[in-house]
Formats: sequence, structure tokens, C-alpha cells
Amino acid sequence: MIKNCLFPVAGYGTRFLPATKAMPKEMLPLVNKPLVQYGVEEAQEAGMDNFGFVTGRGKRAIADHFDISYELEHQIQGSGKEAMLSDIRGLIENNTFSFTRQHHMKGLGHAILSGKPLVGDNPFAVLLADDLCVGDAPGNGVLKQMSELYNQFRCSIVAIQEVPADQTHKYGVIAGESMKDGLYRITDMVEKPAPEDAPSNLAIIGRYILTPDIFDIIEQTPPGKNGEVQITDALMTQAKKGCVLAYKFKGQRFDCGSVDGFVKATNYVYENVYTPD
Repeated sequence: MIKNCLFPVAGYGTRFLPATKAMPKEMLPLVNKPLVQYGVEEAQEAGMDNFGFVTGRGKRAIADHFDISYELEHQIQGSGKEAMLSDIRGLIENNTFSFTRQHHMKGLGHAILSGKPLVGDNPFAVLLADDLCVGDAPGNGVLKQMSELYNQFRCSIVAIQEVPADQTHKYGVIAGESMKDGLYRITDMVEKPAPEDAPSNLAIIGRYILTPDIFDIIEQTPPGKNGEVQITDALMTQAKKGCVLAYKFKGQRFDCGSVDGFVKATNYVYENVYTPD
């Protein structure tokens, strides 16, 4: 069972300025809970309990969120508001949280490599908190679905979804051989291709399960698009050497890195998840 999950959270969140000038985008709330907490809860549901965060300057609020606030808890002790912290207290008490910094913004591949000391020589998940993913049924989140596949195939896996052809330039896009319904063995992978250059309309979203040999591959991967170390380039190398799977997950995904997607996610959570006092 995979126990480690890595959260690359060093980005600036410029699409949400000025809100993200002093607040990490991962702390933006969907109703009453920050984005990053939804991600941690999804990973915990999949059996993971060791969470590593690759942060940057101005991200201390994330570490503070996953810590006890004695002053606040003292003030609300014995009141009805105390129950509002039960979920986050459960996460804090039952999991381990560790942090390191990505000192230079050199792409997702570099961020994952920066997290190597936090996960060690173990298979691990990577979760991008600005993708809110909801499974097709309670208790069947996307990382849980992927973990079950890893237990069967023991190789790296990326989550994919179909996107409109004119949106491929926003994603890493794969081509692959179908193994069974919704599962592909990757044969090609291109980072943010123009529609005419895209190998398919199957786009990678912010959920990965990676085997630890990916770290050595990333170290040998030269900068690609925009001068950044792309995880798609490293995964393509891994696919050529062995096997990388792409999984069309069961459920839905909200792109909370965009204002439009964030609003849609907020409405979804308010209507389907949020329980008022």
C-alpha cells in the first residue's frame, strides 16, 4: 500500500491576484475548507498517512493549517464552534506532515525532485491541490482508484480525462494502447501541444502515482517547454524503459487554478458536500 503523498505547493497563484498576494492559492476556501485540505482528505481515504509539502516563500499558512492552534482552540473550547475543527484535528492527529522548499520555480518535475527527501525510496502519490477531484461514489476517490491499480500493476500511473481539442495546449497529453476500458499503456506524451500537434484529447490532470526510480530520471531530464523540467518528459523516458499507465478516472474534476473552475467547485461543494451548522 502506498503511504506517501507529495504536494507541490510552491506556485505563486497569479491568476488569483490580489487574493494570493499574501495567501497561498492552496489555502483559498471552497466554502469553509481550504483546497489543500480536500487533497489531504482524498489521499488519506486512499490509505496514505505521510504527507510531504514542497513549498516556497509565503506559504507558511499551509504548515500552520496542519498544526494545532492552541490560542484559537482555547477561545472556542466548550462552544458549538469547537466541532468545526474536528475534521482538521483528526487529520493532524492521525497523519505526519513534513515540509521542504523549492527555492527556484523550475517546473513540476523539479518540484517533485525537491520532495525526494520527504518520501525516500518508496512509491508515492503526487496531488496538485488546485485540481479538486470527486470520485463517482462516496469512499471511492481518484487516488484510491489509482492506488488499487498500482497494487495490481506496480508501475507509475497518471490520471487522465478527455478535454476539448482546443484545450490541449493547457495540459500534458498522452497517446496509448488500450489495455481495458479506461486504462492505457502510454506510448507518447506531449507537454501542452497545440491542437494540431496533440496525439489525442486525453489530458493528464493533477493526480499521479510514481515509482521511486522517477527521481533518477528527473535528474537526467533536461529543461523542456518554457525552460522548466517537465514531469511529462521524465514519465515518457520511464515509459520507454518500462511501463507507465494512464487511467481515465471515475468521477469529476474541477480546475480550481482558474477562476471559472474555482467558482464551479465552490458551487458543487456548497450544494453537495457542505453541511451547515
